Amino acid sequence: MKNDTKCIEAGYTPKNGESRMIPIIQSTTFKYDTSEDMGKLFDLEASGYFYTRLQNPTNDYVAGKICALEGGSAAMLTSSGQAANFFAIFNICSCGDHLIASAAIYGGTFNLINVTLRKMGIDVTFVDSDATDEEIEKAFKPNTKLIFGETISNPSLRVFDIERFANIAHKHGVPLIVDNTFATPINCRPIEFGCDIVTHSTTKYMDGHDATVGGCIVDSGKFDWMAHAEKFPGLCTPDESYHGITYAEKFGMGGAFITKCTAQLMRDFGCIQSPMNAYMLNLGLESLAVRMPRHCENAQAVAEFLASNDKVAWVSYPGLKGDKYYDLAQKYMPNGTCGVISFGVKGGRKAAEEFMKHLKLAIIATHVADAHSCVLHPASATHRQLTDEQLVECGVKPEGIRFSCGIEAKEDIIADIANALSFI
Repeated sequence: MKNDTKCIEAGYTPKNGESRMIPIIQSTTFKYDTSEDMGKLFDLEASGYFYTRLQNPTNDYVAGKICALEGGSAAMLTSSGQAANFFAIFNICSCGDHLIASAAIYGGTFNLINVTLRKMGIDVTFVDSDATDEEIEKAFKPNTKLIFGETISNPSLRVFDIERFANIAHKHGVPLIVDNTFATPINCRPIEFGCDIVTHSTTKYMDGHDATVGGCIVDSGKFDWMAHAEKFPGLCTPDESYHGITYAEKFGMGGAFITKCTAQLMRDFGCIQSPMNAYMLNLGLESLAVRMPRHCENAQAVAEFLASNDKVAWVSYPGLKGDKYYDLAQKYMPNGTCGVISFGVKGGRKAAEEFMKHLKLAIIATHVADAHSCVLHPASATHRQLTDEQLVECGVKPEGIRFSCGIEAKEDIIADIANALSFI
């Protein structure tokens, strides 16, 4: 099936007389006839559910849909995109390990990796996403366990060269993790270009309606953990908390990563997405393939308008011809990138703040990538915790504005922007 169809059909197939829509299993616990039956679940000898802190059927239906859209082997939902990125990294790295990350990533993720993971004893080297192969190679250490990047960086809109980074990662026997939130699997499927693990903030385009916070992790099932067993003891040596199970041996390349992530991290951290949120996320997913082209069409029109306006200092949008990342965007996302644009108005930070005051249709919000047009000044909000030097590393300029085009009429979005520009 094409992804347009998978948005509707994947993940859940009702049997005769069953609910057409995914059922909401709003229950913390599940009943079993015998202790032996439940014991098999705790030993990971049988599949099933015993406590929603770990797994829930509604969540698994929706995770299955996203897994199908990305072309993966297994997937799980989390309570947020931040939880998804944390789980994906921490499932591989532990105290004393090291990872390499693109510097051009969402400010919250940068903070997670640069501050919180360091407190947990996990070291990081940030690299410019445009760095040469040689520069990236120099970032590797004997204890490096993974590379992390974003398909389209938030908010700098750099396009990550997935295939190149995947080749470098695999050369060193480590997986590549890519956050595919902005592109979504409608516009890009990173696994097809060598990515091993995909993460999402489902809060954005997948939900698409400002309704639910959530995240997702998708495993490609293609990384051979046992081939590099010395690097990944968590997956390739016995887990005494589950009676000595070795995940990579018992569940293979297709199931080891997500099983460990569920059995260990979700068990201990409990960052589960609520079944109700998963149900609402599924409603958003059903229209994802219809909405994404509209987001991209609107963003392209707005980007072209901004590029021709004499009050605008610069525009960053990978769909614009002449943009630094246009060619990479054509390689990875030939049908469109996303609905988010970064630009700066002449006059610097004060002019940017004045412009935003006069928008009527687009609202100032910390959110991005949904049906409603919204705008943000990242240096004052999502990236506020970063120094000016770190802002530059992330590709965020102090005067930069992040504009997320919704699915309203593009003429109305442009008119709103034009009116606001008239005040500066």
